[in-house]
Amino acid sequence: MKQNPLALTLPLLAVTLLAVATPAKASEAIVKKARCVACHAVDAKRVGPAYKDVAAKYKGDSKAPTMLFEKVRHGGSGNWGSVPMLPHAADKISDEDLKAAVGWILALE
Repeated sequence: MKQNPLALTLPLLAVTLLAVATPAKASEAIVKKARCVACHAVDAKRVGPAYKDVAAKYKGDSKAPTMLFEKVRHGGSGNWGSVPMLPHAADKISDEDLKAAVGWILALE
């Protein structure tokens, strides 16, 4: 009996798509849980810049993940106007979650 090649391909494709989509959903959940959305949105400026604007500004910058991690963790000002970025302590967002959130933001288009 000849097996349909799609019988093997479709389940593999579904698992692959789920694996790719899950980190994005997880990272979006992280920024919501950490209350980053009080000042930021994906595609609209609020108190701080839109995440897509951050991604565009730092596209291709290999130092951006570390710099943005430090900016969120310790706060700062001057990159997006006069409103300072307040520091976000590790008890509010873990290092692992913060790295995931920064990666998610930088991957937005």
